[in-house]
Amino acid sequence: MTTVTLPTVSPPPGRYAVAPGRSFAELAAYYGPLATLRRRVTLTGASLTVPETESGSGSGPMSQSESADARPVFRFDLAGTMKASLVSEHVEPLADGRHLQLIADLDVRGVAFPVLLRLRVVRCAERRMLVVGSARLPYRLLRRATGFRLPWPRPATRLRLLLAAEFA
Repeated sequence: MTTVTLPTVSPPPGRYAVAPGRSFAELAAYYGPLATLRRRVTLTGASLTVPETESGSGSGPMSQSESADARPVFRFDLAGTMKASLVSEHVEPLADGRHLQLIADLDVRGVAFPVLLRLRVVRCAERRMLVVGSARLPYRLLRRATGFRLPWPRPATRLRLLLAAEFA
């Protein structure tokens, strides 16, 4: 019988950054099933902050405010076509242990737009974490809320933001 060890969802506590050239971001526009625009977006910075957990307190279950402070925080800064930053507010590991669901704010031109980003943990080693994920954004709502516009000959009903990053 073979024992398979799944990776833990988060690395040890600390602040992790992405080295230059170890990340990827793509913005794709779709009109129905057709991709009308696919463009690489420059990821100027990405960071992961894993806070220390106080497991030695022994005071019973953590309160909701304490558990909110103990969650990891992801931050992605984008430049180019979409000048924005994506900061997670809530990180939830999914049942299989290899996926994370982030409820985040996409800050475009000073306006926060809520985003659901699903990440797959490809590898989580001692001081390294490789994630790949995507978010679907309704284009019309994003345009009305933030003023973000695609070039005029590119119709779109939704956008897909694809992210890949290796935190070390």
